[in-house]
Amino acid sequence: MFYRTAESVSPKHPDKLCDQISDAILDAYLAADPDARVAAEACGGHGVVFVTGEITSTVDVDIPSVVKRIAGDVEVHTKIVKQSPEIAQGVDTGGAGDQGIMIGYACDETPEMLPLEVILARRLNQYIYEKYPYDGKTQVTIAPDGTIDSIVASFQNVPKGELEKLVREFVEKEGLEGKLELHINPAGDWQQGGFDADTGLTGRKLIVDNYGPRVAIGGGCYSGKDPSKVDRSAAYMARRIAVDYLRKRKAHEVLVRLAYAIGYAEPLEKTVIVDGEAEEIEGYDLTPNGIIKFLDLKRPIYEGTACYGHYGEGFDWDK
Repeated sequence: MFYRTAESVSPKHPDKLCDQISDAILDAYLAADPDARVAAEACGGHGVVFVTGEITSTVDVDIPSVVKRIAGDVEVHTKIVKQSPEIAQGVDTGGAGDQGIMIGYACDETPEMLPLEVILARRLNQYIYEKYPYDGKTQVTIAPDGTIDSIVASFQNVPKGELEKLVREFVEKEGLEGKLELHINPAGDWQQGGFDADTGLTGRKLIVDNYGPRVAIGGGCYSGKDPSKVDRSAAYMARRIAVDYLRKRKAHEVLVRLAYAIGYAEPLEKTVIVDGEAEEIEGYDLTPNGIIKFLDLKRPIYEGTACYGHYGEGFDWDK
């Protein structure tokens, strides 16, 4: 065994604000037009948010109002065009909205079926955020013997002494043991956070959104994309398959790989690796339309995925 580290960021982190903006825009379209094609990207910071992308829909959405609900009193600039007809011609016939490789993962380390370091970093972040809902990061390193080696916590508007108290409360509540080297606001206490301190961008927290640095990812971000984009829908399906195989086989670890070509409905690869043994996935409709129908993905359900990662939070693809 080896050292394992994962981090988590709060919903007020500038990158996560941009993820939430993108997914809130997506939800606003899907609420009125379930067939909307949406690819919305946000970049924000220092009082300004830029939203750009490709959206084809039968409805109009007040994008600045959506942005301001999440980001506060900011100046909003938008540049939205319709989806490229050359992309649409492949999607209209049921093909994938892009090429790509999607990874699914599940393990028996935690009830959430995610790596322990990911869950501990996330839970600690949520524990602090409940009391201090500001910009912040947490990080947990697990030693080879399975105990906690170190914890890092940096949170806006939380004095070092109070933050250390919260971390120790969490450690006691979770019954954690180990060396427990603490790094609390290691660069000093800070009051300027979020868009006031830094810029954010949709899709820049890919490892946090996925399974932590121990597990490979396909590379595509999720937020702001409607489910015709297999970057999102097939990744969710890959997680669901991994969960299914983990339970069915009573396995310790399952990795799923799906690969697609733009405009083509069937996956080019559909591999599941169960405790190190690879086989071809059977028994699932893995076309984009099949996935969308199976997971009921044309609903306004996405803003909540943009806060603490897309897996292990009780979403339908986790069940």
